[in-house]
Amino acid sequence: MRDMQVAVDIVIFTIQSGELRVLLVKRGIPPFAGQFAIPGGFVLEDESLDQAALRELKEETGVGDVYLEQLYSFGDPGRDPRGRVITVAYYALVSANRSPLVAGTDAADARWCAIRQVPVLAFDHCKILDYALERLRNKLEYTTVGFQLLPPRFSLTELQEVYEAILEKKLDKRNFRRKLALLKVLRPTREYRRGGRRPARLYEFVAANFEKLKDKGILFPF
Repeated sequence: MRDMQVAVDIVIFTIQSGELRVLLVKRGIPPFAGQFAIPGGFVLEDESLDQAALRELKEETGVGDVYLEQLYSFGDPGRDPRGRVITVAYYALVSANRSPLVAGTDAADARWCAIRQVPVLAFDHCKILDYALERLRNKLEYTTVGFQLLPPRFSLTELQEVYEAILEKKLDKRNFRRKLALLKVLRPTREYRRGGRRPARLYEFVAANFEKLKDKGILFPF
């Protein structure tokens, strides 16, 4: 019987130029050398699953204190030509202002790839990415995942761009802002983002108000 190994793979999302992007690494070693894949690696003997995922995230992006959630386990017998490997997939959300790239020891290249331009991936990583996308979109309605892709202070336009990028559809600006005003989960600051036709006021997310909405079963209706 073949020895069984456990790995972690991390689907790392960010928003850049109004697009949802995923971090891909080009494998520098077999199997699938030269092909893009989701960052990941084997779990070390002295690590928990979460510790392994955090280590891989730190190695590939240089950041660690970001939103990270366990996604699902993938264990088809033929998913890895090296032998019997079960992977526990995670997804992480990194705001655009904290999305550097660091190619790991087994990666020849690392890049942020727009979701619509993702190539065929190594292993079963296309399946893992599809699952992560579905989870992310479903959680927009009842969690704060959308805000995890933003800096602490953001404009309403930036927030709308996050939702549009994840949902892959345009949202009506007036309706979007009206619903946000009703939810009362944003606090206006005295800061403005300059660079457009007019300065854009910056806002902060009020977690305490969101918790009250969640307790009442109120969703983000976008």
